Amino acid sequence: MDILIGLIIIAVGAFCQSSCYVPINKIKDWSWESYWIVQGVFAWLLLPLLGAFLAVPEGHCLCELITDTPSFNIWMTILFGVLWGVGGLTFGLSMRYLGVALGQSIALGTCAGLGTIMGPVLLNVFFPELNALSSLTFAVILGVAVTLVGIAVIGVAGSMKAASLSEEEKKAAVKDFNFPKGLAIALLAGFMSGCFNVGLEFGKDINFGDLTPDMYKTLPATLLVTLGGFVTNAVYCFYQNSKNKTWGDYAKTSVWGNNALYCLLAGALWYSQFFGLSLGKGFLTESPTLMTLAFCILMALNVTFSNVWGIILKEWKGCSQKTIAVLVVGLIILVFSTFLPQLIG
Repeated sequence: MDILIGLIIIAVGAFCQSSCYVPINKIKDWSWESYWIVQGVFAWLLLPLLGAFLAVPEGHCLCELITDTPSFNIWMTILFGVLWGVGGLTFGLSMRYLGVALGQSIALGTCAGLGTIMGPVLLNVFFPELNALSSLTFAVILGVAVTLVGIAVIGVAGSMKAASLSEEEKKAAVKDFNFPKGLAIALLAGFMSGCFNVGLEFGKDINFGDLTPDMYKTLPATLLVTLGGFVTNAVYCFYQNSKNKTWGDYAKTSVWGNNALYCLLAGALWYSQFFGLSLGKGFLTESPTLMTLAFCILMALNVTFSNVWGIILKEWKGCSQKTIAVLVVGLIILVFSTFLPQLIG
């Protein structure tokens, strides 16, 4: 029962993440770079900070974790957060050229596979005594492989969509649709986004041990990763503010109330995925396989729900029944990959 509860919590977080772009459509009179960094303040700084406080037992403070943890682990966690930030930037571009459904499918699918594998591999490079590679069991590798198969099937559906629709129909569904360009960007976004899980691996011991409940143990590391990502995004967004002369967006007091509200909502929905990941893993401690695969499961569910939103937003409108059938098969494979490790483990 605990395992089912854990998976449901992760699924709820995935659904929230897949919905985080909906509030952004309500933002008024701000350029992309302006609203992106404002929602980032909520998503990558304030909310992760509040989450990290949950991992601090009474009589202790968050600063103790920073001073008591080896600086190498702290900086590696932040560094991979900086690299993940690059993935976050290109992630947005992938949806610009492919749409929410296809863009998230390819980017998050790549992120799921590489993020799961890279964490133990790189941890083993720096700390071979931890034997991190032992977590990459047959069940884990198979779960990742099946996830990637599901992503590939959805990618085929996207290619079929690109081939079957006229230019006018493509633009009606996704204004700047460009499959080759979007595919390249989505793959890059997925690779760099996988660094998030690597950062969590380096920071997995940044907690108070038995004093911190299992469901909160990864929240301090999540804060450090998102802090690194915020730095990357802030540098780029402020550069774009200067380049595009959009600093005036922040002075538009008439829209601040509306925009701040929807940026907060978008940020909260986005952060829910990693808050849910931490809570969910607290119920999966009896299954080492699912603990290792939790990040991959989260990404697979993100893809599933993003395609549900893609259907709702009519991004697949005009496609043939054959294309839709291939898409559905891909989604079924992804859902199956979530439960497969437990079935064989």
